[in-house]
Amino acid sequence: MPLPNEKVLYVLTGPTAVGKTELALQWAERFSAEIISCDSLLFYRGMDIGTAKPTVAERRRVRHHLIDVCEVAERMDITRYVELARKTADELLARGSRILVTGGSGFYLRSFLAPVADAVSVAPALREEIASKLDRDGLAALVSELKQRDPEGAAMIDLSNPRRVQRALERSCATGKSLVQLAREFAEQPSAFADWRIVLTRLDRDPQALERRIAERAAAMLAEGLLAEVERLLPRGLAENPSAAKAIGYRESIDCLAGRLVADQLLGEIVKNTRGLVKKQRTWFRTQLPAHRVLDAAVATVDTLFA
Repeated sequence: MPLPNEKVLYVLTGPTAVGKTELALQWAERFSAEIISCDSLLFYRGMDIGTAKPTVAERRRVRHHLIDVCEVAERMDITRYVELARKTADELLARGSRILVTGGSGFYLRSFLAPVADAVSVAPALREEIASKLDRDGLAALVSELKQRDPEGAAMIDLSNPRRVQRALERSCATGKSLVQLAREFAEQPSAFADWRIVLTRLDRDPQALERRIAERAAAMLAEGLLAEVERLLPRGLAENPSAAKAIGYRESIDCLAGRLVADQLLGEIVKNTRGLVKKQRTWFRTQLPAHRVLDAAVATVDTLFA
């Protein structure tokens, strides 16, 4: 085990409901570590039950960071997350604490492993001009302009997706560079944690066992008052934040409260959609993560986690 003042990040990931939380707590207690969350929903204050957020008692056991840093109506973005994560890691290193990063959100997890945000800045006036053109002249006009400016780049994206075409045109106009050139420059950037050693472990479980845990977790959330939590959050702006409102557990609850989903179907919808999420997570972990250890969460222990 490296000394506390060495630049090492221990990273524990795995799909939803696999059992990361308790193992992370035990490991952090054993090795005097603090936890940096890379879960995309733990940022939001009040989103507690539906995110399986570590409880107050669990956070007393081990200090957690990047939890409850936003109001539910406030959007988190990857640039802000990277800044907060790097600042937190530097502070923990300075005071001699080991660091455990844990969570299952691939987009935020990637920020510890590879570059995730480039330096392209689009002026608000340019963004508004292109958005107005889209509203006034339609998608075909933006596609035509993009093809004239950057034919190779236009061939790389889904030209039927207005948002992608709009963003590609913004970047082309703002930089005068092709999408290929921008992608090359982005790939050559160092990650925010390039000067840290990363020790990465992924937990998994037998598929049938994980499905049982998903069902049990969803039932527990409803029993603990998920619908009441969503009712409290809606006046605070939950529905205006797409990242939060579309999260599994929350979107189904919103539909139920709005009468679009029968209450008897709520549990089944949450379970079904969580299974779909886990399938996507597993694919992402297998194809996007660098070489790493995979442990069966049913038998993993504190001693084997990063052995």
